[in-house]
Amino acid sequence: MDKPFREARREDSVGLIPTGGSAPHREDLSSKIKEQKIVVDELSNLKKNRKVYRQQQNSNIFFLADRTEMLSESKNILDELKKEYQEIENSEKTKIKK
Repeated sequence: MDKPFREARREDSVGLIPTGGSAPHREDLSSKIKEQKIVVDELSNLKKNRKVYRQQQNSNIFFLADRTEMLSESKNILDELKKEYQEIENSEKTKIKK
């Protein structure tokens, strides 16, 4: 039986947390990056004939989705999370230097 993947949505990960307290935000981003890496890894290692499902936002309904499209989208989300994390790291380094 195919197991549905919970889609990691941009709304779940990017831009919802206030950046005023960067330490909690950085920790949250770190955990989201770990989650997203797992999603990408799982999607990457699926056999070609396996089905992937996308969860309807704010519900328990799943719809059949294209595996390669989901993988691409998940990689893009991971890249965005990494970029945001790096920006926080860089801004903290510049604050320390000043």
